[in-house]
Amino acid sequence: MERIQRAKAQGATVHLGGEKYGTQGYWVKPTIITNTHPDMEIVKEEMFGPVAVIIKFEDEENVLKLANDSPYGLAASFFTKDLTRSVQVTNKLQAGTVWVNCVNELYPGVPYGGFKQSGVGRECGQYALDTYVVHILSHRVRNLSGH
Repeated sequence: MERIQRAKAQGATVHLGGEKYGTQGYWVKPTIITNTHPDMEIVKEEMFGPVAVIIKFEDEENVLKLANDSPYGLAASFFTKDLTRSVQVTNKLQAGTVWVNCVNELYPGVPYGGFKQSGVGRECGQYALDTYVVHILSHRVRNLSGH
């Protein structure tokens, strides 16, 4: 709620939501924020929850610069009719997962994780199993060796 309030104080417009939901917990109503600029905290910080921040861009080069100008890189999503362009843009985005023409489509056999300061490795698929097995084996070796 504080981030939403600071965004409003900096000139952003809350078009939908922006209010607490319920009386218990830390829930926010689905929120759409516009009239933002790249230096705003609401744009820069990784927010989880139903908060969509809309920022205008001029062209593909500009939107890639805006999207990648962040210490975070968990996921990205965009919509297009041009499949060739979708591959080109996907390869330029610094995100662990990039969805094209959908959002949050996850498959248990495919690794999921972020880049930069997002995520803690890869979850799902063989990567997750490998990490788990290595952790268990190293723990058992330490116990057997008395360390």
